[in-house]
Amino acid sequence: MNTRVIKENVKVDIPIRSVSKRSRAIKENLTGYAFISPFIIGFLAFTLIPIIASLYLSFTNYNLFAAPQWIGFENYKKMFTSDPRLLQSLKVTLIYVLAGVPLRLIFALLIAVILNTTSRAVGLYRSLFYLPSLIGGSVAVAIMWRNVFGDLGIVNILLELLGLPIVKWFGNPTAALWMLIFLSVWQFGSSMLIFLAGLKGIPRSYYEAASVDGANGIQQFFKITLPMLSPVILFNTVMQTIAAFMTFVPAFIISKGTGGPLDGTLLYSLYLFIQGFEFFNMGYASAMAWVMLLIVGILTVIIFTTSKYWVHYESEGGK
Repeated sequence: MNTRVIKENVKVDIPIRSVSKRSRAIKENLTGYAFISPFIIGFLAFTLIPIIASLYLSFTNYNLFAAPQWIGFENYKKMFTSDPRLLQSLKVTLIYVLAGVPLRLIFALLIAVILNTTSRAVGLYRSLFYLPSLIGGSVAVAIMWRNVFGDLGIVNILLELLGLPIVKWFGNPTAALWMLIFLSVWQFGSSMLIFLAGLKGIPRSYYEAASVDGANGIQQFFKITLPMLSPVILFNTVMQTIAAFMTFVPAFIISKGTGGPLDGTLLYSLYLFIQGFEFFNMGYASAMAWVMLLIVGILTVIIFTTSKYWVHYESEGGK
């Protein structure tokens, strides 16, 4: 059925069905947009707009109390020409990432292999091992870790019982950094669960065939488990690398916000916080944030580029 509209002696046929379908589609779209509007508003207000604002502020001199003044690339020049603490924070962060991430993944993988059994208590063990990751980023855990490695903490007590010299964890920059690395390794639960899921996806027939051929457990681990688990290792490596660069709370609490001793725990994120919220150099802090994004992006590209040499995909036929 059509309705006929006459305008300037011209007859136009408008299908009523098409009009009703169009209006119904518009209503359905509006309903969908209404449901996702909280996410869209949150993304714009707390992610996209702040990102654009920080990019602009990185080219300004801004102290939160006066209008930003455009200074071009001066913040970026200052970072690598006249700020030795920034170079120190980069050094500390790279050591933290390059040492902590591999140790964390190795430890998580070993625990995942051990827990990949049919024991009735395996669920309890998984929960206990995952617990540090749930509370690992809290202030309370950082304070606890500081007490554990104190001069009279349990670590030094154990070293003394073993006849080993005690370590001044808060007086030695290298020891203090390794204390942070040990904390990151202790929080291996999330990686462990992902490894467990990957291990469950490896067919048992592969191990059975290898056993028939005379392969022992170590050979099966390196010839079957690691190649089949390599895509999961790639995912965990990327995610843990990004998370390591963003580590802030442990360094802030353990060093009491100073990055000491002798800037030995001055992670990049902590120095960014100091510049932005202690010195109120918000423009400089914004520039630091974009440099960190660039560094993380470069490392991620390197990881993905090199993955073709060590990541095995089953669809590629044993490449």
